[in-house]
Amino acid sequence: MTDAADGDPKDVLDELASLPTFHHPTASPDGETVAVYHDVSGRNELHLIDVATGESHQVSDGEVPRNARWPVRWDAAGERVYFHIDDAGDEQNDVHAISREGEVEPILEREGQTVLADVSEAFLLFGSTAEGQLNLYRSDPDGRNQEKLTDYDRAAAAGTISPDGERIAYATNESDEYENMDVYVAEADGSDPRNVEIGEVGAESFPADWGPEGDRLLVADNTADLGRAGIYDLEAGEVTWFGEGEAEESPVQFIDGGRFLATRTREAAVVPVVYDVESGSSRELDLPEGVASFAGGEAALSEGRVLLDYTTPSERPALLAYDLHTDGTETLIEPTYGDLDPGMFADAEYFEFESDGVPEVEAEAIELEPGTDLEIGALLYDSGERPSPLVVNPHGGPRAADQRAFGLYTQFLVSRGYSVLQVNYRGSTGRGRSFVEELYGDWGGAEQGDVARGVEHVLAERDWIDAERVVVFGGSYGGYSAYWQMVQYPALYAAGIAWIGVTDLNRMYDTTMPHFRTELMEKQLGSPDEHADLYEERSPITHAENLAAPLLMVHGVTDRRVPVEQARAFRERLEELGYEFGEEGDVEYVELGEEGHASSDIDQKVRLFETLDGFLERRIGTPGT
Repeated sequence: MTDAADGDPKDVLDELASLPTFHHPTASPDGETVAVYHDVSGRNELHLIDVATGESHQVSDGEVPRNARWPVRWDAAGERVYFHIDDAGDEQNDVHAISREGEVEPILEREGQTVLADVSEAFLLFGSTAEGQLNLYRSDPDGRNQEKLTDYDRAAAAGTISPDGERIAYATNESDEYENMDVYVAEADGSDPRNVEIGEVGAESFPADWGPEGDRLLVADNTADLGRAGIYDLEAGEVTWFGEGEAEESPVQFIDGGRFLATRTREAAVVPVVYDVESGSSRELDLPEGVASFAGGEAALSEGRVLLDYTTPSERPALLAYDLHTDGTETLIEPTYGDLDPGMFADAEYFEFESDGVPEVEAEAIELEPGTDLEIGALLYDSGERPSPLVVNPHGGPRAADQRAFGLYTQFLVSRGYSVLQVNYRGSTGRGRSFVEELYGDWGGAEQGDVARGVEHVLAERDWIDAERVVVFGGSYGGYSAYWQMVQYPALYAAGIAWIGVTDLNRMYDTTMPHFRTELMEKQLGSPDEHADLYEERSPITHAENLAAPLLMVHGVTDRRVPVEQARAFRERLEELGYEFGEEGDVEYVELGEEGHASSDIDQKVRLFETLDGFLERRIGTPGT
């Protein structure tokens, strides 16, 4: 890393947090215009980009949410854009529409969470938790005549409308096995639903897109362990699978009757792929190794081009129009660096290590038997400091993975002199179904051992890391990991930062949103009635007395995924145990007002960066200061 932090640290911090970022690009139905969230003005706003000229103009003026968590969708005519709006990041979304001229009107205003799934000329397909569980509904394009289409005990999701508007496809689970997910096809009014039975019971299948004639479905399935793409023929009742089965693949969409888009994941890189339906052959798009994702909603542009979001660990995201005929690219949104030197950003070293889920360090909370011996992938960012403190940054999800993409929080930490370790522990995506299912029934078990084992590995292999200054920092499930590492393996860490993390699994089950309860907790842990001991044993709050190093707790007060009661309960338990709070005490506690489950808003990022930076400076000491 270069010495970009030679200036005032506060200036560097503000500059990093304020770098313009775009989110959720999607092409209009004619492929001529791209709608995208972009905060180049200092606030998240909706912009429209003319693909032919590259010119962009801002459409909204404060009407869209500050936090760009949820995607946007064009209407069928390409005249306006639907967007999700919530209250201070609480994810209890309504849906509004904004015209190309900036006129806004409410479309769907309901209790709970509302998520737009698909759009046709005749109706909108959306998910709603207004009646409890997440189920599918439809309405007229203006939001009138709302009608419930599904009524399942477990969430119905991935809804998509056939080209003629006469049928819908979606995914849900009616089997006794929580791991299962099936593809259903029903009439547009929800009647006559049928399970198309494309995968084995216990595997997961999802619809990705309808073929242009409405006689085929592009589907995803992990029956064969690694995720694969297939085309289901509705008349024949048969599916044709694509790919060699050598890497995890995910279908995206048809781009015409003879081709479809997919992504391929290997060693934390994501590669865009185009499949030829007739021959079954595929080709990878010609881009340097990194993470290249097709645009959500609609990726097909005019004149044989597709819309791509491309980034590497040391290069900020760019929005590209990729020509499938020439393999040339046109940049619609350039990666911007402000006054920062682009050379300051650290690249990632990918490596693997063997783990059975039991590190050498003594476990303080629970003793575990060795699990399956696995090769665990990890990314290491070297700050260049010698010796270098280390921030261990387990990802959230837990069904997610750290990838070779630009990470703002990672590069912020590197800019302050901390090297960063990210471990794709068992349960992470990108390695297949069996790797994901290693985590089922074992939160706080072998996957946390993988994280600790990763720390031990880099300490043994890189003598330039300062073993006395290792910090764990994570958000969401990564926040759960941070709490758990601090009470299970306290000897490894000089400090910890738990951001929007889970501390009490029983309380989490009772207070999170219904679809998180069933599709995350019951699917991966079972219910607390059936597994009371597991819920108790694997809750960090049960072992709070093991905390032996300074801890920063940060939580948004409007979080509905991981409610703020998770942090408050842990704080109360620590107070009962006699821990001292404040900058001079054992624990620092920060609640973020009007913020939910993280935020992309610039002002809120600056606030969080300052909070993290101050804690690390006080507790660890920032290198070079």
